Amino acid sequence: MLLEQNNSIIKDSTIEEGAIIHPFVCIINSRVESGAEILPFSYIENSFIKKGARVFASVIENSLIESGAVVGPYSHLRQGAVVKENAKIGNFVEVKNSVVGKETKASHLSYIGDATIGEKSNIGCGVVFVNYNGKIKQQTHVGNNCFVGSSVNLIAPVQVGDKSFICAGTTVDGDVLPGEFVIGRSRMTKKPNKAHEYLKGE
Repeated sequence: MLLEQNNSIIKDSTIEEGAIIHPFVCIINSRVESGAEILPFSYIENSFIKKGARVFASVIENSLIESGAVVGPYSHLRQGAVVKENAKIGNFVEVKNSVVGKETKASHLSYIGDATIGEKSNIGCGVVFVNYNGKIKQQTHVGNNCFVGSSVNLIAPVQVGDKSFICAGTTVDGDVLPGEFVIGRSRMTKKPNKAHEYLKGE
């Protein structure tokens, strides 16, 4: 273990030889394998960080990060999050009770809850897995090699088949078959010289 400074807190944890723990890190009741790197301002509790994984300034609780995965900065992994090999969870992404598949990317500003995502899929900016209907939590499944565009809402329960493409701004409230192209936007309407009616002070 390379502990760069003594201002990190490590309690009831196993840190293997060859793991790199930077300053200002808190690790509680967790395991960090050799070759993993935990960068400053990360909080890890009840979690397992496998070899070669990297965590940047993130909160990891009751989760598993597999080999070569990258998490952060400013990510939040909650109860039951599993990030598979070489996947990426980026800035301001929250994952709860979900499996993010091998080489899948969710790079920014998304919520992944009660979901399974396959391998080599892309989850765009602002995607929300709408898992709660006010009474119960429900599941979403996204297959392999899928593209989910920015600002997509996936309303559970829903299945998204392999190699499908969901356009930005779409609300998905029914199953998507493998290979389907899905677009669900309202058509843009333009009204010339009407903006002043909606602008305050005009």
